[in-house]
Amino acid sequence: MSELTAHLDVPLDRSAPAAARRAVAAVLEGWGFHDADWLDAAAVVVSELVTNAVRHGGGCVSLQLEAHGGRVIVSVADGSSVVPRRRDPDGVGGRGMALIEALSAGWTVENYQGGKRVRVELPHLDRESPRGCP
Repeated sequence: MSELTAHLDVPLDRSAPAAARRAVAAVLEGWGFHDADWLDAAAVVVSELVTNAVRHGGGCVSLQLEAHGGRVIVSVADGSSVVPRRRDPDGVGGRGMALIEALSAGWTVENYQGGKRVRVELPHLDRESPRGCP
């Protein structure tokens, strides 16, 4: 089974979540993931991860996608070592980690280049194999 990876540097401004959503959708569709509901859920996860990294992370923000068959991992790295946590929603935010937990198969945090990397496994989905790929 083949492994696919993509690495994206994310702009450090308010356009980052939208840019990341568009890029991830294009990559996943190119890899053969076409289920609209699954892609929408993936976009929400990416948007929340990138929003958290830009708002709270500091330093450079990078996004990585990995696909192993129907298993997809989304990772976002930033310059802060502060581990994200679920908190009660308020008028400013607090819903991101709850959304990520609801739409994923699980998430972890690891030390990464002086900061952290949040890795989220999306729910398993069978994808169409591109022509010429097993």
